[in-house]
Order: sequence, then structure tokens, then C-alpha cells
Amino acid sequence: MKWIGRRQSDNVDDRRGMSSGGKTIVGGGILGIIILLLNTFGGENAQMITPILEQFNNQPQTEQSQTRALTPEEEKEGAFVKTLLADNEDVWTTIFQENNLTFEAPKLVLFSGQVQTACGGASSASGPFYCPGDKTIYMDMSFFEELRTKFGAEGGDFAVAYVMAHEFGHHIQTLLGTSGKVRQLQENKSETEGNQLSVGLELQADFYAGLWTHYNEKQNAMLEPGDIEEALSAANAVGDDAIQSKMQGHVVPDSFTHGTSEQRMYWFNKGFKSGDIKQGDTFSKLNL
Repeated sequence: MKWIGRRQSDNVDDRRGMSSGGKTIVGGGILGIIILLLNTFGGENAQMITPILEQFNNQPQTEQSQTRALTPEEEKEGAFVKTLLADNEDVWTTIFQENNLTFEAPKLVLFSGQVQTACGGASSASGPFYCPGDKTIYMDMSFFEELRTKFGAEGGDFAVAYVMAHEFGHHIQTLLGTSGKVRQLQENKSETEGNQLSVGLELQADFYAGLWTHYNEKQNAMLEPGDIEEALSAANAVGDDAIQSKMQGHVVPDSFTHGTSEQRMYWFNKGFKSGDIKQGDTFSKLNL
């Protein structure tokens, strides 16, 4: 992906060289696995982190207070992420203006290990997620190495771009009121139907990621050979069926909350090829 030389966003809080500033739950590795299964690409499901963490409140805790300087590689990584955030801000400002809407940019927090949010505490095992409570995207960059090594996604910077655009898509859903409507509908649905509504949210965020790619390519000619394949590989790797098959050896469709690999790739591609926000209805075919 071509990105050097473009505007970098000021809406980034880089905490990677800082401690969490709070307490760490001993045995968090097991908890991290639980969170990973529930919240890969957290989205609106990031709020599920809170009750899980509350179950561990009485466990021994230790304080963390260490700080360190960022490495040159981390500095470059930060510059890349700030550019991605700026690209998302610019594209969605354009789309909102085209539709006579008012855009509000989200914040982005880069962290290492653990972080406190308005949606509760989270660890790096939760993967990147968006918290609607504080309108902030949270990312531990170590996730992308795990995405490659544990889930078989292709490496590369556009996998990061896809994830960023997906989480930014959840912010768009918050601004448009989609997330709030879905939460209201889930209150009167069965668990299976509620999961289907979550799938609709996640697939729409994938559509928005593709839509962002379409617009950003028009504005900045940023794509390089293999970039779209990297995005599709990441989408394929984090499908519910792919994760469940890898983690437990079988799939349980009624428990899906993010969509299958095929669905995630389809909706990203639809956003990318159509360039039309009005084609992002991922809910009408859920048979609710």
C-alpha cells in the first residue's frame, strides 16, 4: 500500500510505551483465549468483554508501572496507522457530505497488553475493536502477527488497512444509528436471532471497509499489487467458520456473530466494487 507522504491524523493516542496504568488479572492468558473467541474484530460485541472480566474481579492482581521507548519499527508502524486513520477520516467526510450528513471522527488508541475503555477492560487477545461508549478504536498491533501465524492470513500492510477500515465502519454504524437499532432489536430476539443481527453488523462493517478502499483508491491511488488479496485473506481468516474449525474442530452456525469467511469476503468485495453506500444492506437476507 502506498502511504508515505500523506496526512497523519491527530486523533491517535499511542500508549504502546506505557503501562496499563491499572491492575493486571493474574492468569489473563486463559481469559485472553475466551475473549479472542468471543471478540475477534470486536465491533459492537466488544461490550461483552465487561461481564467476562467481572467474573475475575476477585483474582490476585498486580500493579504495572513500567514504561519504555518505542522502537524505530514501532515508530514507523505508528506513522502508518496515523495515515490510515487520516485516510478513513477523509473518505468518510466525503461520503457524509455527499449524503448531507455531519461526520464526527473517532479516536484511536494504540496499546500493548491491556487497556481500559468505556466498554470495560480488554487485553491484546481481544483483537482490534471499537467501543461505542467512547467512540474509540482500540488496537494492539501484535494482533496482526497472530492473524498471520495462528489463523493463516497473508501478511502485509493492507491487512492492517482492512482491519482499521472495518473498525472505523463500526463507528459509522454508531453515527448513523444502526448499532443502537440493532441493540434494541436484540433485546426481543432469541440468542440465535440476536447472533444473526450481530452478523449483519459485522458484515456491514466489512462492506464499509470495501467502500473505504474504493474511495481511497480514487483519492490517493494507494493500492499496490496484492493489496486486495491481503484484505480478502484477512477476511477469510476471521470468518466464524474458519475460527471455530481451527479452535474447536467443528462449526456451530447458530453461534456465529461475525459471519462466515465467504460472507466476509463477499461484502468487502461488494463495497469495493460498487462504491455505493446504499448497497450495504446486510440485514435484509437474515430472515429475522
